[in-house]
Amino acid sequence: MFSLSLFYVLASILLFRGVLSAPTCELSLESRSTSPSTPISKNTVPDGPRFVIYSDKFVPGLTGPPPVSEIKGYNVFALSFLLISGPADKAVEWTQLSASDRSTIKSQYADAGVSLIVSAFGATDAPTSTGADPVKTANTMAAWVKQFGLDGIDVDYEDFNAIDASDGKAEAWIATFTQQLRTQLPKGQFILSHAPVAPWFTVNKKFSAGAYLKVDETVGDLIDWYNVQFYNQGTTEYTTCDSLLNTAGGDWPGSALFEIAAAGIDLNKLVIGKPGLSAGDANNGFIDPSTLAGCVQQAKSKGWNAGVMVWEFPDAAASWIQTVRSQAFPE
Repeated sequence: MFSLSLFYVLASILLFRGVLSAPTCELSLESRSTSPSTPISKNTVPDGPRFVIYSDKFVPGLTGPPPVSEIKGYNVFALSFLLISGPADKAVEWTQLSASDRSTIKSQYADAGVSLIVSAFGATDAPTSTGADPVKTANTMAAWVKQFGLDGIDVDYEDFNAIDASDGKAEAWIATFTQQLRTQLPKGQFILSHAPVAPWFTVNKKFSAGAYLKVDETVGDLIDWYNVQFYNQGTTEYTTCDSLLNTAGGDWPGSALFEIAAAGIDLNKLVIGKPGLSAGDANNGFIDPSTLAGCVQQAKSKGWNAGVMVWEFPDAAASWIQTVRSQAFPE
């Protein structure tokens, strides 16, 4: 996505030396039936389906997450972002609330069955390329999650140059980072999700070291689910139900939902990620909510139950997810 606020740029620089970022970078070829009502899980780590919404955008008059009523229908809210240099945007807003206010909000979200997590890295950070130590970075970020009372962390790794290098360093960095996070944030007690772009799950000579197929092979058992970014990868990619679910074609063949599952990834860990708006939230890959609801129903009819992710609040709030869930997972 996009940087949104000069105020937060300055806040990040002055307070945490951070930079604004968002979880959507674009890969280039050159460089590289109605179901019964589904209640929202009240567990910290929802078994599925997961309905995930990110929040990075500055909203006037709002510090931290919105009133939980504004995101009714979701069960995971991701404050974005926690950078190598410290929290920025909605993550830093969370730290600016008093401990009492954070506790109140956390209780309200928990009572509504919504887990509060932080998303790490985004488009700003390139941890492998910049030489960040994966163990130290994991320890620091896990400590921040626990210090500020959150339910877990989402790893939005977007070091495209490192993946494109195909030398295995990116995959090794992600694996080590994930393993160390899990030593600090035990499975079943804390959420640990990842948010890769869909092409990283393909068998592709551009990713000869394996990209996220290798990550899943190495540490997939430690990862609760993948918030797969089915957007920002080409003007026509993932814009119909067929190209989203069955046959991607275009620049990234093999990267549709069921093609990724056929490559060996657990189908019910593949959360479908989409932008909330056709302009502003992503460059491409948008599907209007009513059409997306039909795609979600098609996927569910074939055995998929992972859920849906969206970038971002407030562009996609309660009404957006109500529409998207309406056919497959009505409330």
